[in-house]
Formats: sequence, C-alpha cells, structure tokens
Amino acid sequence: MKRLLVAVVAALGIASAVASAAPPSADVRFATFNASLNRGTAGLLQAQLSEPAVDDVFRRQIRNVAEVVQRVRPDVLLVNEFDPLQNGDVDVAPGPENLFRSSFLEVGQMGAAPIDYDYAFIAASNTGVFSGKDLNGDGVVGTTPGTAAYANDAYGFGFFPGQFGMVVYSKYPIAYEDVRTFRKFLWEDMPGNLIPRPFYSPDEVEILRLSSKSHWDVPIQIGRKTVHFLVSHPTPPVFDGSEDRNGRRNHDEIRFWADYITPGKSSYIYDDEGQRGGLEPGELFVIAGDQNSDPLDGDSVPGSIQQLLEHPLVNRKLTPESAGAVEATTLQGGINASHKGDPRFDTADFSDTAPGNLRADYVLPRKNLQLVAAGVFWPLRADPLFRLTGVFDFPTWGAVGGFPTSDHRSVWIDVKVPSVK
Repeated sequence: MKRLLVAVVAALGIASAVASAAPPSADVRFATFNASLNRGTAGLLQAQLSEPAVDDVFRRQIRNVAEVVQRVRPDVLLVNEFDPLQNGDVDVAPGPENLFRSSFLEVGQMGAAPIDYDYAFIAASNTGVFSGKDLNGDGVVGTTPGTAAYANDAYGFGFFPGQFGMVVYSKYPIAYEDVRTFRKFLWEDMPGNLIPRPFYSPDEVEILRLSSKSHWDVPIQIGRKTVHFLVSHPTPPVFDGSEDRNGRRNHDEIRFWADYITPGKSSYIYDDEGQRGGLEPGELFVIAGDQNSDPLDGDSVPGSIQQLLEHPLVNRKLTPESAGAVEATTLQGGINASHKGDPRFDTADFSDTAPGNLRADYVLPRKNLQLVAAGVFWPLRADPLFRLTGVFDFPTWGAVGGFPTSDHRSVWIDVKVPSVK
C-alpha cells in the first residue's frame, strides 16, 4: 500500500504535503460522482486517457465527465466506477487517475474553467478479483477473466481486476500515511451480519469479503483540522435470487460506515494492515459514494440507507436536490409515477419500467460540520448544460452506457470546517 501512495504523490508532482493557509473557518465542497468511467477490458480506459485528442464516443464521454466536475467545482471529490491501470499495491505512473487529471480536468471543457487537484488516492478493489469459489451458486467456478462466469464469482462483480473501481481527488492535502482501506474485511466478522445461509456454504462464508469494491478512510487535512472522507460503492441490491445475497450485502456494506463512526460499535472492524477499530469520538467525517440504496423506493433491504440517514452523528439538515430530477420524473413516467420518495432528491436516471429514478448517491457530513449548501447536478432540459446529463440514447452513447456522462448525477455539499487555523 505504501508504495502505491508514494507513487501517486510522485506522479502528481508534489514536493511536500504542506497545508495551504486557510481562514479560521473554511467552506469546503465535497462531492461524489459515479461517472461510469468503466470499460469492458483491462487497460482500455488508460489507453483512451492517453490519447485525449481522439474524437470518438469514449473521449466525448470523458470530456463530458470532466466538464461536470468543472461545473460543480468540488474541493474534494470521489469518482465511482473508475478503472485503475492495475489493481494492486504497485508503482504505476502515469496511471489513469493522473491522466484524467492532467489531460481532462486541467483542460477547460466547453467554456468551463480548468480545475486542479494536487492530491489523489487510488487503491485496489475487490471487483474482478478471483475468489476460487462458486459465489453465484450456478454450479460453475468462473476462472477466465472477461467471462460472465468469472465476473459473477469474483469477490465483487467485475470482468477483470479493478473494473468499476474508484478514485479520490482533493485540493487539500491527503494524509497518505493515515489512509485506511478495508478491502479484505470478511463479511462473517461483522456481528449480526445478514449473510444468506445456507445459500453460501461454510467454506464460501470463510472467504467472503464484505466490500464489493472497497471501503476507504481518506483523511483530508484542511488547515489544522482533519476530515475523514469515508468512501465506498456498495453492490446494487439486485441481480440475485430469492436469497437476496446482493441486497443483504448492500445493507451490511452501508452498515459498515454506521458502525465505523459510532463509538462502542466499531471494535470488530479491522483494516487491511490489521489495525482495529473505527473513528475516535469527535473526529470529523464526510461519508460519500454511490450507496445503491433509496430510502423509500427500489429493491434495498428495508432500512438499509436509513442506517446512515437516521444516524445521530450525521447532519441531515439539507438534502441535495435538483429541478432536473423532478422534470425527469414528470416526463418519463412509468414506475416513477408510483414512487413514494420525493423526486427532487433523485440522483440516478434508471429504467422507467423498473426500478425508476432513485436517490442512490450521498454526501453525508458529521453533525458538527455546518451544512451551508447542497445540490445535485441535474439541469433542466431547457438549460444548455442538459447536454451533459441528457436522456438514455443507446444509438449515440451505447458504448459508454447510454448517457453522455452517466446514469448517475454528481451530488455535492458545502460544509463549514470550523477553526481550521
């Protein structure tokens, strides 16, 4: 892990991690964006990022993603569904996280101002990592990367190691030596877990990892304060059977952070270096990511995302919203018309037959971080920036999932970090 951290710092050309001067309190924008920067084969995203001048559907999508980031302008950003070059603690430079930064984010897109991030963190994901077990219960152990059998039996669904990974960008220094990852934490080691037995055999339970991708605690240094950026991307609660193995896993992946931030409930947790426990009492945090769970609609185990939304330490005074989401629900109809949730809070444009548009993406600060503003980047159709979100258009955008950027929208919050001097 330490070699990777050193490589990322060196690749970004950082001489030292000296905190920049800041006022007594700072308004800091945190954001998450499932940007659908995943590709069908290993190394393809890296190759596309290496040739930014090529004008094809892939580069157009990448430029659109970069423009969304430039329009939202977060200080600290999580990107979900971002393929690494290699999925491990290896020295890789310049990796895709650096190429995306230098060739797209730092280049103004369609009149948007460039945006600079001096710090980045990327690490291994469980997606596409060979498990050696028949984890989907079809009687076959998938052994060949690139096949559906392999993807379904990996520790996390993926056709190759690292597919659908994630990366963190920050304008503020990252305390690299204090980053914690929880990729190898075993699901059975969570007390009261929802592992579906007997769907999984005892020998399968012994190797099951909780994280479908990973869980990261990335400390961000804002003046003299540290804010723990707690990021993840739980599995969708679908693509399974009556045993609801993915719904149950999604529930417990969300629960992980609820326990991690709660004094007295985190003693069972251990990270990939063997360090035990969660946050100390009073530590600042922001939880972010595509949680694949709506509080009222969709296929989640009831109460899954409420483990965070109703947590006594989470500030929920402002809920990110957009007028574009309301408009989409009205125009698209379908199952959206029967949803219980308020459409202005939706963050994902899913199929109108099922599950419909949902609130899936979250940025949730600790209660003592004052929420100043919040929003979802989902423009109205009359807005010139609607071209960045668009509607599902397979003939034009099918190679990148059907949308100009993603079926998810970027979600952001502004928080006041107190007494940073």
